[in-house]
Amino acid sequence: MPRALGSIILILLGAGLLAVARQGDVAGVLPAGDAGSRSYRPDRDDNPPVFHFFLALYLVAGLALGSMALRYPNHLCV
Repeated sequence: MPRALGSIILILLGAGLLAVARQGDVAGVLPAGDAGSRSYRPDRDDNPPVFHFFLALYLVAGLALGSMALRYPNHLCV
């Protein structure tokens, strides 16, 4: 049971990161952390290299979490 729960949590976290990447790709702005007193959000128009770096980071992290959870599909049975 704990392994199935862990797999489900990893799938949800991966899906969440992929959703953030998709939303950022559509909107052209991604959340990228804290820059002092305000949040840092790179824009596709203002800073394309940083925007594409964080977009790739979100995509790779989301796919990695999802694939780690699906590595053992028999653990998904609750």
